[in-house]
Parts: sequence; structure tokens; C-alpha cells
Amino acid sequence: MTKTAVIFGSTGGIGAATARGLKAKGYALHLAGRDAGRLEALAGELGAGFTAGDAREPAHFADVAVALGERSVDALVYAVGSINLKPVNRLNDADFLGDFTLNALGAARAVQALLPALKRSEAASIVLFSTVAVAQGFSAHASVSMAKGAVEGLTRALGAELAPRIRVNCIAPSLTRTKMAAALTGNEAMAKAIAELHAIPRLGQAEDVAGLATFLASAESGWISGQVMAVDGGRSRLRTKG
Repeated sequence: MTKTAVIFGSTGGIGAATARGLKAKGYALHLAGRDAGRLEALAGELGAGFTAGDAREPAHFADVAVALGERSVDALVYAVGSINLKPVNRLNDADFLGDFTLNALGAARAVQALLPALKRSEAASIVLFSTVAVAQGFSAHASVSMAKGAVEGLTRALGAELAPRIRVNCIAPSLTRTKMAAALTGNEAMAKAIAELHAIPRLGQAEDVAGLATFLASAESGWISGQVMAVDGGRSRLRTKG
């Protein structure tokens, strides 16, 4: 029987690469994202169903659940994120609440909406996303690190609560060349300087992260749950200079 994967944030670089990876493994896909035009084009490429909507709105998750009907869901990937970099004295309530709603509350809402479908699977997997900034600690990252830190806590709580039939894991990437990160990666001098901070001195590519996401979503990782895994060129753990 064909397995089904639902990917939120599927028009982002990592989400799209994960969709292609799961398609190659034979999964049927349902894609969700905010950019309706790009979403429709990707769905056409991959032969997938799709639901356009904003992950900051609760109705989006209900719409996805309705579109799936009584199908079982074997993999849920919440590849939604934000890069909101400001010193703490310039952050306001809207910044903190916006990042938390999109990253952490959105992940929880996605799980809640699709939990009946996940429970219909014999062995389901949930993949969430954090950031290297939670483990490492970077200046001007207070809002996004707070939100993604909550995602890591959610990962462990859900991993315990939903075991053994639903596994839950989280990926924490370093800076990756995606459209969302273009403000940082578009300046080659800045990109080179950031790349050299990594033990493997380059920026990530979407496929670097999607490879692990595809693995964690699939049955190949059937004895892995409750983990936060770094795909970060060694930045969170290794120092090669100084």
C-alpha cells in the first residue's frame, strides 16, 4: 500500500527538497504552503495534492485535514520557519508572538489536526525543525531561538506521548541557501564569512537537510524518536580555530 506524507512549508527550499526525496521513495504527497502559485506548480511536478494557506492561521490546518479525508498519514513534515534577526531591545511583542505562532504553535496545530490520520498509520513519523542557534546561542536571535527552543521541547514531549506508533524527531540546521535566507546568503562576502565559521566551511544546501528529513520521515529510521539532530557543518559542536 502506498504511504502518504504531508509537508507543510513545501514551497520553501528544504520543504520542496524533502517532498522530492519522499516522492522518490514512493510516497504519495499532500503539500501545504502559502504561495499558491508555487505550490500548484510543485504539486503538478510531483503528482501531489495540495492545500494553500497560511500556517499562522488555525483554519489552514483544518483545511489540510479535510482535504485528506479518511486517508492515513504515515509522515508529517512541518518545514516552516522564519528568520527574524534583531537585538533584543528592538524586538516587540508582535515579533515574539509572530515567530512563536509560526514555528512552535504551528507545529503543535499541525500535529493536532492530523493526529487522527497519523493514528490510522501502522507506524507514523513526525519531523519538525529547529535551528543551530538554539544549541549554540547567537546574538540577535532571541525571538527565533525562543520559538525554535519550544519546538525542541515539543519534539521530546510528543515523542514520549505518542510512542510507540508515532515517532517524533527534529532537525536543527545551520544557515542554508534557501529563498528565506537570501538576505544573509545573497551577499557573497557575508556568506563566505559565515561559511568559514563551520568546521565544514560552506553553507548548507536544501538537499543536505532534506536528506535527513526524508530518512527520519521514512521507516528506515524506525528506532529513532525524541531526537534533535544537527545538520550544521559541525557548527554547534566543533571548533577548528582558536
